[in-house]
Amino acid sequence: MPNQNKFIDNKNMEYSSVQKAISILLSFIPDNKAMGTSQLSKTLGLNKSTVSRLTHVLVHYGLIRQDEETKKYSLGRTSALLGKAVEASQIDRLAEFSRPYIDALSGAVGESVCLEMLLSGHTKLIYSVIGPPPLSVSFQDTLPMHAAAGAKAILAYMSSEEVENMLNGELKKITENTISDIEEFKDHLAEIKKQGIAYDHGEANTDVHAVSVPVRNHLKKPVAAVSICVPATRVNKIMNNKIVDELKKTARLISEHLFFVE
Repeated sequence: MPNQNKFIDNKNMEYSSVQKAISILLSFIPDNKAMGTSQLSKTLGLNKSTVSRLTHVLVHYGLIRQDEETKKYSLGRTSALLGKAVEASQIDRLAEFSRPYIDALSGAVGESVCLEMLLSGHTKLIYSVIGPPPLSVSFQDTLPMHAAAGAKAILAYMSSEEVENMLNGELKKITENTISDIEEFKDHLAEIKKQGIAYDHGEANTDVHAVSVPVRNHLKKPVAAVSICVPATRVNKIMNNKIVDELKKTARLISEHLFFVE
């Protein structure tokens, strides 16, 4: 009959090795700074032979790689692929896990609410809830990025280089409220980032106003936006701090599913 104590010891030893291997991987977060065996050993409090053995396994599976000249380690191709897989699955499932939060927000504020992304210079509707009648607002599938609160909320948190690439053409005047001057629009985006919220005051449709907050991922990059839309007759409603706080809370809860941390 096998020695049960020996079996348990072996299991514990294997589990300990897994923990140590994971601690090596985690030591490269967040900057992926290259480190050699001695530095990893000192940082993690592990003996060099253990680090050497585990890094050999991690290199074999591509989770880390070793520079041929410096002999230092950094995260490898497999780690990058794992990160991409997580990010891709999050975007694919964005509407699914956002749905209850969007539904709850619409119920709480009694208005139309949507989740939208920015694609090819336009907003793209991902999920929406139409508020109760009368005068409930419905959504267009796409809107020009310079005239939609959701798109502006996303653009405001993008890098200046990305914004420059996006604003490479004419900003069409859609209504009398639309910002069509590029420099003025850039200043507008800076103010949105400072305030943390974006408004559409009849810029795409004079009868519709909106307020929006970005949804961000683990890299703090904007990937979507949550918007509350109201008819022009109820524009004061989206200027209410309590309504805006509810909107921010919803965007934060969705962002947490993308591992966003303030």
